[in-house]
Formats: sequence, C-alpha cells, structure tokens
Amino acid sequence: MRKLLVPFLLVIPFLFNGQQVVENVVLITLDGLRWQEVYGGAVDSMMMNEILTKDKEEVLTRFSGKNRNVAREKLMPWFWTKIANEGQLYGNRWKGNKMTCTNRFRFSYPGYNEILTGYSDPEIDSNEKKYNQNTTILEWLHKKPEFAGRVAAFASWDVFPYIINDKRSGIPVNAGFSKAKDTYLTFTEQLLNDLQDQIPSPWSAVRLDAFTHNYMIEYMKKHHPRVIYISYGETDDFAHDGRYDNYLKSTHQTDQWIKALWKFIEADPYYAGNTSLVITTDHGRGTSPMTEWKGHGTTTLGSNEIWAAALGPNIPAIGEVNSDDLLFQSQIAKTIAAILGYDYNGGKYEAGDVISTMINK
Repeated sequence: MRKLLVPFLLVIPFLFNGQQVVENVVLITLDGLRWQEVYGGAVDSMMMNEILTKDKEEVLTRFSGKNRNVAREKLMPWFWTKIANEGQLYGNRWKGNKMTCTNRFRFSYPGYNEILTGYSDPEIDSNEKKYNQNTTILEWLHKKPEFAGRVAAFASWDVFPYIINDKRSGIPVNAGFSKAKDTYLTFTEQLLNDLQDQIPSPWSAVRLDAFTHNYMIEYMKKHHPRVIYISYGETDDFAHDGRYDNYLKSTHQTDQWIKALWKFIEADPYYAGNTSLVITTDHGRGTSPMTEWKGHGTTTLGSNEIWAAALGPNIPAIGEVNSDDLLFQSQIAKTIAAILGYDYNGGKYEAGDVISTMINK
C-alpha cells in the first residue's frame, strides 16, 4: 500500500494560503541549551573558569575563539555553515532578535507543552509524570487519515510518554530507557537494546542521547514517518550537574547528529527535497555564576530566553535573523502545521501565530 501512496503524495500540490508545502517535518529540541552558546559559542569566561583544570585546555582548544562568530562555528559547525547559509536562526538577543517562553514556569514539562500545543497551560506546573490533557500538534496531525501511523517521537527524558500522552494519542514514543520494539528489529536496533543495558547513564530519568538519536534514525529508515519529533536531553542534565565542559561537548555532538540526520534525509528517496527541520529549546537558563547557570525557572533570570532554527524546502534562506521582532515559543506548533499545509488553532487555548518568515510567501 505504501509503495502506491508515496508517488501519489509527492505530486499532490498541497497548498496553504496558496503556497505549495512540504510533506514531512522533523521537530528537534535541545533541552535547556542557551541562546548565548548558540550565538556565541563558549562565550562565558566565568563558566570556563569553573571547568576542572585537567579538562580546561581541551575545551578551550576545541570551542573558544577570538570572537563570538569564530567560537560559535567551532561549537556548532553545521548550524553555522548549513543553517546560517540555507535556513534561518532566531533568538540572538545581542542583535535585538528575541524569542521567549510564554509560560511562567520556565522548565521542561511546561516548555514542551507550549512547544507542542501552541499555548502555555497554568495547570502544567511541574515535571511530574502526569498524562497531558492537552492535544499536541503531533496528536492533532496523527488523527488525520493522511498522518495516521505516520507520526513518532523519540526522547531521552522518560517523561515524554506523558507529555505526548501516548496512551490516548496512539503515537509511538520511545523515551527514557525504552527499547526498540517492532515486528522485526534491525541489527542496529538489537545492538542498541543490548548496549542500553550495558552502558549506565549518569542520570536516573534521562538516557544518553546517542541511544535516542540512533533509535530514531533506524525507525525513520524502516517506517518513514511524515512527522517525527526528537528531544535531545543531555545539555540540560550536564548543566544541572555543573559540567560546562560536558554541556559544550554535548552541544557539539548534537550539532553533528543533526548534520547526520540531514545527510540521511537528503539521501533517502522518500524524504529528499520534501522534508523540513524545525529546531528549538524548551527553556533558557541562568547566566554566571555557576549557581545561576546550573538552574532555571520562574525566579532565575534568563530562563525565558530561547531560540529557534529552521531548514528545508519553502523555508527562505534568510540566515541569522537580526530584526527586533519578538517571537514566542507558542508559535512553533502552528508553524509546523503551516509548513505541512494545515491551519492549527490549538485546543484549550488559542495557539500562537505562525512565524510567517519561516514560510515562503
């Protein structure tokens, strides 16, 4: 059935406000990664001084530079060679472009709810494992016949089955220490399942991102979902641990994983030329000193400050956005729907507006 459906879908001129749209979207989040590192690299000298002496020289060599532009490209080379030239980046407050959370809590569950539903919900005020009563954009799309069985999520944090409400939505969510489950498993999936038992994570509720990333890639190869969400979690947890060095290393590695994902997309006949990426974060975090940077939340200055990026067909190549427009986390969900050619209005509350510059006019 799928062999007949794919060619048919590829020639349908899906329209949104008169514009042709893409067929597939990959939503990516990097938990708690600050805009300061995205736009300035290893920019915080006070935080660098907190790194253990034996690791400092390596980190300085790998990620520091004579200015922010040099340092950020060393930290996230794919972002600053690929997305900056062919896509879009938002949230550089040094240049007046601001993006912010609308939820007042400024930590993970409220942030992910805002990203995925398009609105903040004051009733979501903790990271507890409670099933989300709101309908996410993932579930909203999954209910449509053309997306049924074609939506999936992968996350390092074990709360995501509750955020996405996998029981109600029917969306497969591989999160935390979940293993690959399927009618057949590839060699790589079997290996990942074994290694996940053998390699301990530093954290009780978050697995290492290498498992999340590679589980996702294998699933995409086998099932070709039209909408897939991946949440990398290490950056936030290394920050909570006070490890600025590992926070930087994880940021660099995630940049390389997204590069590998895009390379796969461009080489795969189903996804090539027909798939867009939307990348963002769930919250910001404090600045120096270490006690502030380690945390985030209502009372921590900077926790509301976020960023976003996008790349793909019909996403104008405007690079780093320098306008003084104020954008919101609540705009992501409706923008994803618009990229796919749909008008999403939210649920309990109205969703934020489409980020109009992310779509060709």
